Amino acid sequence: MGTSNFAVFVDLENVGAKESLLLSIIEKVKIRGDILLGKVYGYTDRYTDLKPVLLSNTFAVVPSLRWGKVQKNNLDIQLVIDAMEVAYTNPLIDSFCIVSGDSDYTPLVGRLKSMGKHVLGISRSEAASSIFVNACNEFVFLESVAKRQPKKKPKEERSTEDGDINELIAQVETIVGDQTEEQMYASELKDTLNRLRPDFSERSYGCATFGKLVAAITKRSDKLTSWMENSSLMIGLDTEDEEAEPKLDKNNWVAAFEQALEHFKDEGFDRVNPSILKATIQADYPSFEEKQIGFKRFSDVMKALEKKGLLVVEMDDAHTMLLRIC
Repeated sequence: MGTSNFAVFVDLENVGAKESLLLSIIEKVKIRGDILLGKVYGYTDRYTDLKPVLLSNTFAVVPSLRWGKVQKNNLDIQLVIDAMEVAYTNPLIDSFCIVSGDSDYTPLVGRLKSMGKHVLGISRSEAASSIFVNACNEFVFLESVAKRQPKKKPKEERSTEDGDINELIAQVETIVGDQTEEQMYASELKDTLNRLRPDFSERSYGCATFGKLVAAITKRSDKLTSWMENSSLMIGLDTEDEEAEPKLDKNNWVAAFEQALEHFKDEGFDRVNPSILKATIQADYPSFEEKQIGFKRFSDVMKALEKKGLLVVEMDDAHTMLLRIC
């Protein structure tokens, strides 16, 4: 499988000042390929904390110089100009990632696709235009990119070598789970890890070869498995292990939803799309259905959460339902 070469264009107002979100976006792109060019728009002193991430990933910065009400349009136009210049002058780049949900970028997406480019869109659900979402080859909501911190295993289970193997396992689970068939060649996994961690080495985890590291990872992980296929080492999600799957019931569902909403709030999301909230719950509780907790529809669940003061159901200008987190 070939590796895509990306140009990444980020509307910082869509991301906010969260370093963790920008890191998650970069990880999402690097799982798919190399970032040959990156640029962020609307940089101000508000985003000072992002400097280490921007510099280490060699992102260029377009500052925000406020002048009247048209500043946002100026930045939008600059992003379009830069993207088209790259598309015409850099034949190495075959994929574009646009971190924004503005429908004004839809013509840009159309032109890039007509040139044979793959377009990945990423945006907050509250700011994502359905027109822009449907125009992209692939679209990811920023809320689903933002990851919860993996639960740490007891310290005695951690590797005594320099690398934290539990952190590596969580990252490998993310990488493999992001594949279409939830499996990949071990060699592809190593290439992806090298993109995400330029200083990556299996020896940091006490393994002489990458194959031995894969064996150590799959032994410790409840989600991963490895096998040989046509003389090649494969790694994938273990679909046979369904023991002790957590379930929601009438006693614990409120706490589960409250935890998910708190996670969004901590990551800087004031509003989320109902579908994002439901997908987050289903990621933790795969068999979740509304009837398990005494409701017929998910809209009934939202009304119940609203009565408990956890959120407020709102409609935006496009008549899209959003949940404002209290």
